[in-house]
Amino acid sequence: MFNEIKTHEITVDIVILTIKNNALNVLLVKRNNEPFKDKWAIPGGYVRMSENLDEAAIRVLKERTAVGNIYLEQLYTFGDPLRHPVSRVITVAYFALVRAEDVDVVTTPDLAWHKVSDLPPLAFDHKEIIQYSLKRTRERLEMCPVAYQLLNEKFTLTEMQKAYEMIMEKKLDKRNFRKKVITTEGLRELNEFSKSTSKRPARLYTFETIKLNSKRAHFIKKGD
Repeated sequence: MFNEIKTHEITVDIVILTIKNNALNVLLVKRNNEPFKDKWAIPGGYVRMSENLDEAAIRVLKERTAVGNIYLEQLYTFGDPLRHPVSRVITVAYFALVRAEDVDVVTTPDLAWHKVSDLPPLAFDHKEIIQYSLKRTRERLEMCPVAYQLLNEKFTLTEMQKAYEMIMEKKLDKRNFRKKVITTEGLRELNEFSKSTSKRPARLYTFETIKLNSKRAHFIKKGD
């Protein structure tokens, strides 16, 4: 069935998540060639001979989003021999959390944001990869507040709770949530308030520092 002499190929695929229109969105690209022509897929590419895996992932991410201030983490290696119908392709998946205010993506008929809760038919095993990235993101919330990378630089606790609820896919008790996050290391209360006109202005917060707790995670700042 397989040509055991032929070597495998290695790619990186990046699950790029942001919050748009009060929903968690993932960036997808429509394939122009077979296999899976006209199906949507996670942005990715082959690893160049001169790159390590992280360098390849960062390159693909910047090619697609052209932004800094990104949380990027290596997710998992997907190597099912049948995941690609034509070649033997092993992919190393990453997930990235980007702020909507930083995103500079020009959407086209072939590149667009899709709600995670309403995905179109996907190529390869990319639905599995997205689901796994959500699972990992939820796990990361228990160790460090990575959800703040989906928020504006200055945010209210209500906005932070909504980001958590989108990722967790469940409602959280407001009092318990605030009691827990207010003691988060690196969270700083600002002497500034939201400019909402419909409600009482809420205090703004920001993160000064954050511990990654993972050797596979990176914060990519503007200019890096």
